[in-house]
Amino acid sequence: MKRILIVEDESAIREFEAINLKRAGYETVEADCGEAALEIFNNDVEGFDIALLDIMMPGIDGITVCKEIRKTNNSIGIIMLTAKSQEMDKISGLMTGADDYITKPFSPAELLARVDSLYRRVSLQSEKAEAEINRITRGEFVLDLRRRTLTKSGKDIELTQVEFQMMEYFFNNPDTPLLREEILQQVWGSSYFGEEKIVDVNVRRLRMKIEDDPSIPKHLATVWGMGYKWNTN
Repeated sequence: MKRILIVEDESAIREFEAINLKRAGYETVEADCGEAALEIFNNDVEGFDIALLDIMMPGIDGITVCKEIRKTNNSIGIIMLTAKSQEMDKISGLMTGADDYITKPFSPAELLARVDSLYRRVSLQSEKAEAEINRITRGEFVLDLRRRTLTKSGKDIELTQVEFQMMEYFFNNPDTPLLREEILQQVWGSSYFGEEKIVDVNVRRLRMKIEDDPSIPKHLATVWGMGYKWNTN
């Protein structure tokens, strides 16, 4: 659900914003002052996509609310509502972390256009951040944990399930010698009682797929008498 925190001390303007945003499919939560806004924001468990902050409010103003929100959250989109005469406040709002501002008075069309535009940017950044969390990058290689794929310089490399698990283990332990026994237990499990030779066989297969010259492995190196390691250099 697209959630917006509306912070506005004038009830008529706050109601105007809420009605139009709800019609456009947004879930709105309202605050009539900066103090209430910060309390709502700090205690909310669902999270907000956008905060719509009026600059001029009694008590804690919108710029201070913006500054406090940014101390703990860099992903939320923030739009400041300003009067035509508040040019310095616009600059201050942007300097303290706001993404955009709307000058009063404004039409429903302008409000929705600006909110929709910011929401798309926030959503895109959120998707990118989530994708990065699910990826491990080692030089020219990218292991996508969600799609279960490996790419080298943007080109897909087909891996078996076992090969993928081995690559994930190597990528999570770069430049670290890993014993054959450790690889065997991590990938095949503690209940596997086969020979460690299966590790060597799969390493050879991996080298055929990832190395420019499998006979002189640059990335997946042998650590003599121990096992293997992934070189990042």
